[in-house]
Amino acid sequence: MPSAITVFQRPVEQSESVVTFQKQEMKPNQQASYDHTFRAIRDHEVPWQEGSKSVLKLPVGVQVKIFAHDMAMGRIDMRVKFPPGYVEPEHYHKSWHSIVVLKGRMCVAGKDLRPGDYVFGWDELHGPYEYPDGCEVFVVFMGESVAHEWDEAKHKMHQNIWQAETEEGRQGIDRHIAQRKIG
Repeated sequence: MPSAITVFQRPVEQSESVVTFQKQEMKPNQQASYDHTFRAIRDHEVPWQEGSKSVLKLPVGVQVKIFAHDMAMGRIDMRVKFPPGYVEPEHYHKSWHSIVVLKGRMCVAGKDLRPGDYVFGWDELHGPYEYPDGCEVFVVFMGESVAHEWDEAKHKMHQNIWQAETEEGRQGIDRHIAQRKIG
């Protein structure tokens, strides 16, 4: 018999343009409701929120804007902002994702990705991702969980490969290297 699973839902009292997570236990064979509501949302209507610990389970510094979350499909559409110098650890999650770079640079798998470039990842180990000059992406996750599983000790030992192209990026890299050293 399947066990109960944890899903996330949007509280009813929230504005249509602000999506937050709230745990809800679903029992085996419980039918989740699909949310196929048409939405046309302006970016400025959705505030940035802390996304490191609450949603993505990454090192501190990441911000997210969650535009849609369909529990039954296991789909979450969000914009993610990584600060200059940030390193997203090598990780996996119980979902797949499609990512499009909107601003800045994402460096992964030997490629320096720029606005318009695309990444697909599945539930196998991938990364690390470096964001030498910061980056904003639009990502669609689909699956059981967006929480990243990663090895903190391995992340602390990461040696940056990519160079920043901006002064803000160079300072960000120095700041994030120092943060990884002290934990």
